[in-house]
Amino acid sequence: MPETLRFGSNTGQPVTRRDGVAKVTGAATFAADNRPDGLLYAVYASATIARGRVTRMDTDAALAHPGVVDVMTHENRPALAGDPDTKPLRFAFRMPLLNGDEVFYANQAIAIVLGETLEAATEGARLLAPEYESLPPRTGLDDDAPFVSAGGAFGLPEGKEYGDVDAGISAADTMLEARYETSAQYHHPMEPHAVVARWEGDRLILDLPNQAISMTCKTLAYYFGVPPENIVIRTPYLGGGFGSKALLNAPQVLAMIAARKAGRPVKLVLRREQLFGPTGHRGKTRQTLRLGIDGDARLTAMDHDTLAATSSFDEFLEPASNASQGLYSAPALRSVHRGVRNDIGTPGPMRAPGEASGSAALECAMDELAEKAGLDPLEFRLRNYAEVEPGTDKPYSSKALRECYMCGAERFGWAKRPQSPRQMTNSNGHLVGWGMGTALFPAPMFEANARATIRADGTALVETGAVDMGQGAWTSLAQIAADSLGLPLGRVAFHAGTSELPDGGVAGGSAHTATAGSALHAAGIDAIAKLAEVAAADPASPLFGTGNAGVAARDGWLIAQDDEARRESFADILARAGLAKIEGTGRGARSSDASKRHAMYSHGAVFAEVTLDPYVLQPRVTRLVGAFAAGRIVNPRLAESQLMGGMIWGISFALHEEALCDHRTGRIVNGDLGGYHIPVNADVSDLEVMTIHEDDPYVNEIGVKGVGELGITGTVGAIGNAIYHATGHRIRRFPIRIEDLLGASAA
Repeated sequence: MPETLRFGSNTGQPVTRRDGVAKVTGAATFAADNRPDGLLYAVYASATIARGRVTRMDTDAALAHPGVVDVMTHENRPALAGDPDTKPLRFAFRMPLLNGDEVFYANQAIAIVLGETLEAATEGARLLAPEYESLPPRTGLDDDAPFVSAGGAFGLPEGKEYGDVDAGISAADTMLEARYETSAQYHHPMEPHAVVARWEGDRLILDLPNQAISMTCKTLAYYFGVPPENIVIRTPYLGGGFGSKALLNAPQVLAMIAARKAGRPVKLVLRREQLFGPTGHRGKTRQTLRLGIDGDARLTAMDHDTLAATSSFDEFLEPASNASQGLYSAPALRSVHRGVRNDIGTPGPMRAPGEASGSAALECAMDELAEKAGLDPLEFRLRNYAEVEPGTDKPYSSKALRECYMCGAERFGWAKRPQSPRQMTNSNGHLVGWGMGTALFPAPMFEANARATIRADGTALVETGAVDMGQGAWTSLAQIAADSLGLPLGRVAFHAGTSELPDGGVAGGSAHTATAGSALHAAGIDAIAKLAEVAAADPASPLFGTGNAGVAARDGWLIAQDDEARRESFADILARAGLAKIEGTGRGARSSDASKRHAMYSHGAVFAEVTLDPYVLQPRVTRLVGAFAAGRIVNPRLAESQLMGGMIWGISFALHEEALCDHRTGRIVNGDLGGYHIPVNADVSDLEVMTIHEDDPYVNEIGVKGVGELGITGTVGAIGNAIYHATGHRIRRFPIRIEDLLGASAA
């Protein structure tokens, strides 16, 4: 069995965010805060139709406005080296980059206006007064013939099948068939999408909020016909991303084209309402589940069919059926994804893509089936607990889900839950319901590189192009690096957030800490090994000849493992050798053998309490308890914050978030944070997170999984199940609205 990292004095500690002071004092510089000399301001004109073409724009009026410098449309956009209709990488959008007059969705960029001031550019865009030839928009899941995703969009699997599902359903003593719907949700990070673009000959310098800077350099190299190393992306601070900043969007690229055309730096910042369209979103789904159980309430088959909306020009599908693939023990499973083309911006990865939507449906279906079997929902899940990965029989690299169930249930008081619905009230006479859901998210890894330098004064510098979306990655990554170097955290400088550093991988998929952390750990180990070689070869060193015995690094000293009296400081070793520094490098990646041998997931259990006035039936989440197992927890404070954030998003998913489309025009009618509802502090009452100890020697060398997306999975279903337990009404559509419950009550 391989050995994972033995945490030192830094990892495992609830260290506060290293960048916290800079953010709260305003010293942190975000992309849009940059103002290079000669800056022009860009505003893009948004299409007000969802399908058709632009027939006319009054560019003369816009250019005549004082302060307007240029107007770029499909008629004068400079040629690109790469075809916008072709995906440059596996992980990339097809983007309408003014390569024609066609309109694919409302809020599509149809022109870019450059001005000496933001006000001039804004007025210039208004003066364009575009005219259109429009067609009826396709906005629903019944509007087009479904297609099956071939090969999987963005590399996501299109589905999974094993066993004889139809035979399993036919043989079942009890069967459930139910349809669940989830609404479209749109990203709204605190920092809107922006870019400051500046060209120096064939070198492009970008201040760009981006979760995958090295990958983005390659995408832009394709479009502009320059080497990737000619593109520099700086993103020292990122005000939230949630998947929407992992991939470029069309307005950002158009601003870069406009900067090259104008020969001056250009800044573009999307307005809040412009985030409804070009920046990705969670596509709406219609999920049909068929589940069968035998006389012992054990699953005989699971069939999870997802119909998801995508755009007319690309094919990212919300992979909701993935949620059924690795969780419950069933001898037969079929999970399928089908798409419907709508006239919308292309959906994309949004916190827990697939598992968030899919677990909402699956966990409600499991509750419905538990009721049919006459079992407590927790007992039913334990009866169908998977000891090995269903369909592959691979052992889990680690799985403490049973402990999550037990600890969460005990803390919540689940044993007091009555079996039948509508049995509990509070002192105000409000209905009270308790529900639960299982949380699951894969534990992937990408690839990353890092560099660690031990300096002459005994301090260290660690470097990687990793990005911090605000979750505290730079703090936890620095903790890992400090332990690999045997140094206190305060003596380790951490540099990240630019493409000029070693590729730090992608900040997403709940893989960032595992990926970049593994690279930093390897770089620190490499630097210490090189320093030990210097000491062991130096007759004047107390560590001379320790090559076979080996040394350990602790608090800035190298110490012989067989004799702790033999020790020497980093600074003394370097000084006597006449070296200013020693540099180590490292790579983070999972071996293909590990993935072949083990199934790797993070797990959890969420328990929810809701209350409802029996006459108004407005649901409120009054208590949430989540217990999660995700391998080694590098920083408990930051991990719990991430899990809480995911659970709050679960409240949002279950009760609030829904993009409402005017089906006549294809436009989002609640396209701002006034009409697009998300939870506020008053919506979050009593929320508790527990992390369950879990050692994983296989997932990677540092034993780390991910928590960023785990918290939302399970939470949505738990809230839906609690509403049923309170009211006796099963609502199979999210978000659950007052009118849904009133209608069910009236019926």
